[in-house]
Amino acid sequence: MFARRFASYNARLSATPGACVTHRLDDIIALFDGLFVDTYATRLVRGGDEPLYRPADADCPFHRVIFARGFYASALHEISHWCIAGERRRRLEDYGYWYLPDGRSAEQQRDFEAVEIAPQALEMLLSRACGHRFHVSVDNLGGDAAVDRGAFRARVEARAARYEREGLPHRAAALCVTLHGYYRRGLAREQAVAAGRAQLSAGVPAAAPL
Repeated sequence: MFARRFASYNARLSATPGACVTHRLDDIIALFDGLFVDTYATRLVRGGDEPLYRPADADCPFHRVIFARGFYASALHEISHWCIAGERRRRLEDYGYWYLPDGRSAEQQRDFEAVEIAPQALEMLLSRACGHRFHVSVDNLGGDAAVDRGAFRARVEARAARYEREGLPHRAAALCVTLHGYYRRGLAREQAVAAGRAQLSAGVPAAAPL
């Protein structure tokens, strides 16, 4: 059932004109916040040089998904990590993980790629939903480990295909519906958010618009 839904969803995406879509930060922020501020007390925030997830604290009642440098792709990437993180992880800064910067060893690079497959697969599907070009991120500047970008992309694509067969995580499915509604169907922000909220309420692990 889910596989058929996703096949139909992807066919509609491919057939929908998207060459002239404009991806504005105000839009992705408004769509994310409209969907998740009231339901998960979480906001999408434009940040500085480094992305970060910050849980609510004494100074701020909202959790914050902070993306880097005003880049739309960074927003989608950080959202993807948030969509995967469970409730316990979402109580911790940066979900309790320690990010290894460029300059990783071969073993560190393998570990880095292993944990990046699922979020980048979600990012690929979110990018498809809003008509934004997707690029895998696997660079290791200054590191001594060889990076096989093609092999990593193949693993990301395989994971995305598995999500399409088996269904997306709950929040990612709702956001896919919202993005598809706004960018592909031409719905107003409020209508697109309402469609995503309906998906949240339904609790169905699929990304196809209802």
